[in-house]
Amino acid sequence: MTLATEWVRYGKNQEYIGYIAKMDRVNENLPAVLVIQEIWGVDKHIQDITERFAEAGYLAFAPDLYAKAEELRTERVAEVKAFLDTLPHSVWNNPDEREQALRELEEEKQNRVTKTFERMFSGINSSDYIEQLLATSSFLREEYGASKGQGVASVGFCMGGALSAQLACRDPKLKGAVIFYGNAPQDEDIKHIQCPVYGFYGDQDKRISDNVPHLAEQMKQNGKSFEYKIYQNTGHAFFNDTRASYNVASARDAYQQVLQFFHQVLNTETK
Repeated sequence: MTLATEWVRYGKNQEYIGYIAKMDRVNENLPAVLVIQEIWGVDKHIQDITERFAEAGYLAFAPDLYAKAEELRTERVAEVKAFLDTLPHSVWNNPDEREQALRELEEEKQNRVTKTFERMFSGINSSDYIEQLLATSSFLREEYGASKGQGVASVGFCMGGALSAQLACRDPKLKGAVIFYGNAPQDEDIKHIQCPVYGFYGDQDKRISDNVPHLAEQMKQNGKSFEYKIYQNTGHAFFNDTRASYNVASARDAYQQVLQFFHQVLNTETK
């Protein structure tokens, strides 16, 4: 069975856009998986993940969180990604070393990369992203013809993993949330979570994985459902098969676990 894919506009004033995928010969309304992008945007990799969930029988939707920002156009983000790929990963978050590498670029490119980098990495906790995600889950539950009346669950990667957790804190109707190597929500927000949460992490991704036991304890103290796996000999972004960090064994296992999780939380219709 082939997939039907398209970019659709939504929101009160059609101000948002997202990439949608579903099996083209399925006529009944489907439960929805909201796929939240990495910091690189809704690129080919995120579109591919969206299509994988559609092939698994869901209406899959990846909102483009960058669509309204000039500095975050696809080609600008790709330019930053190409620049960072020339550097050791340890340099990414080291301002002095990063600035030294930037100074080696020609001036016009240096200005573009600097502006886009600052916009990308300063916007991770943007309230605008959460507002769009809330509008997206509402759109999928209440308006979009192929998923109306069905449950919605979220999955996000890196930046999107953190946003998936934040969405769980803000959307009481969300059926489930999956975090792939994303930062945990604030402790004070955890009490608002109404759905099961599942997290996937790499043991070498210390900046994030070292905080997972604290998140687990906070979820337990607040009576929330939280499962997680920390994969051995695995780093950050292990699910991204376009990058050197990809770990096929960890990614394969995580994908199987995610499908089981979605089957559990999305197996009943939203009334």
